[in-house]
Amino acid sequence: MRQPLLITDPKDLPKGDVALVPTMGALHEGHLSLVREARRHASHVVVSIFVNPTQFAPGEDYEQYPRTLEADVEKLSQVGADVVFAPSARTMYPSKTQVTIDPGPLAEILEGASRPTHFAGVCQIVAKLFNMVRPTVAVFGQKDAQQLAIIRHMVTDLSYPIEIICAPIVREENGLALSSRNTYLNQDERAQAVMLSRALFEGAKSDTPAQQVAITSQILQEAGIEPEYVEVVTTDGFDVLSEESKPVMQDVTLLVAARIGSTRLIDNVTIRRQ
Repeated sequence: MRQPLLITDPKDLPKGDVALVPTMGALHEGHLSLVREARRHASHVVVSIFVNPTQFAPGEDYEQYPRTLEADVEKLSQVGADVVFAPSARTMYPSKTQVTIDPGPLAEILEGASRPTHFAGVCQIVAKLFNMVRPTVAVFGQKDAQQLAIIRHMVTDLSYPIEIICAPIVREENGLALSSRNTYLNQDERAQAVMLSRALFEGAKSDTPAQQVAITSQILQEAGIEPEYVEVVTTDGFDVLSEESKPVMQDVTLLVAARIGSTRLIDNVTIRRQ
């Protein structure tokens, strides 16, 4: 595979049939799977790498977030990315922001309850990338399920002519969902983090949302993990169903967030009813 073109100026971005894969770098196989999916949908694939300050709250890991641009570009050369767009903070935020995006009520629950400013920052940077790159398609991962739902709402509500593609979660052999933040985990914490996916998979075997939440929560607590939340939502609309005591005849997603040591991780599994 050829080396992708590394650019920092949006004026140099390709035009026409473009698929965008937005990332914050520190790329792993999960990100690379998004690029492979993007190749199926457009002639040119642009991968953005930008650690976006507006989606981090004070005290979160913005300064510590891994930045590995040279290694990222090398990885992207193996999966067919055409362009790496790695703008500076000054390029993306040339002055104090006056106009922002309200991500709506979906941003106030689950991840939004724990990180109240997070999704406003996500929408701000994704909207900027959409306006600069002008893709026909954008690919996001299922691991950030709530983000995906909010981006889809933003695209619909603001009439972006962009198709949003969801790519499945990529896991290690032991089931741990790939995440750039996994690099923060020590050996013992990694062993404990595996219980997130094991609890989800076991909970997903139950028939009702209430049972799915109860079993997942119990397994986590037995493993010494106190989750921030365990919830079931409709996969399409992200409506919370966690207290439903009867089987739901539509696809649902079972989600979890928890701290393993000092590292906050999220994971989910979709339970298909069709």
